[in-house]
Amino acid sequence: MEEVDEQMTEHKPGFLAQLTVKGQEGSRWILDGDDEDIMINASEFETQPEIGDAVEVFLYMNRRGELTATLNKPDMTIGSFGWGRVIRIDEKEGAYVDIGSSFEVLVNKADLPRVKALWPKTDDELFMTLRTDLGGNIFGRLATEERVLELIADAPKELFNKNVKARAYRLLPVGSFFLSTPETYRIFVHHTERENEPRLGEEVEIRIIDVREDGTLNGSLLPRKEERLGDDADTVYRYLTDVGGKMPFSDKSTPDEISEMFGMSKAAFKRALGKLMKEGKITQGDGWTTVK
Repeated sequence: MEEVDEQMTEHKPGFLAQLTVKGQEGSRWILDGDDEDIMINASEFETQPEIGDAVEVFLYMNRRGELTATLNKPDMTIGSFGWGRVIRIDEKEGAYVDIGSSFEVLVNKADLPRVKALWPKTDDELFMTLRTDLGGNIFGRLATEERVLELIADAPKELFNKNVKARAYRLLPVGSFFLSTPETYRIFVHHTERENEPRLGEEVEIRIIDVREDGTLNGSLLPRKEERLGDDADTVYRYLTDVGGKMPFSDKSTPDEISEMFGMSKAAFKRALGKLMKEGKITQGDGWTTVK
């Protein structure tokens, strides 16, 4: 990958580097970092290296402020992007994320949604890169829309009306943006196409409702019509059984009555009653609906 090759010349925290084994000092090996020696724990090697061996490592600052190397290369580096798994949330600091290396990184709370209900939870995944502060300490940074557009794959027309698993990477009042996993298709879900707003990093199953000419997708988190019909019928039938098998609601009830009691439109209510009657589960008469 071009980004990785460029990083090989950087002996800075957050980058990959190709270094040469220079010697051993106690339980650590010394790597030649040109201007300074860089240490790596001997336990990182499955087999003992030899002086002069070249090794590919990831560089970071240890707790003593020393530039240190690890063979456990992360899923993203400064300049490249990947998915980081949330391992814990600190309400004062933000989200601590497993990047696939020897240590976790913090995504600062300033980078997370203002509404804490939309913060990621443990095991959600964030599409992100790495950054460092002035001291060289590594932090996580969420991918910007500009970079996402550079990294996404073109979606095929065959995805129309298919279900795709994806994770939310950007939340706006107008809707939610997702990246499919593992293909990295970009999917936009308008706020009218969802019942609840997903968390940042939450994985959901999205029905594709449009494949755009630019290769991106529009999706919906609402069930298909036939699925909604089944859910509405279940809601009505469950209510009927809970109240003893008879209710003073029918297809003659007003829209306001239906909305207040069942949270659905009159048209949806009538379709649900029709389904239950077709299945022989209910009867209607004199404004009442009764379980058979």
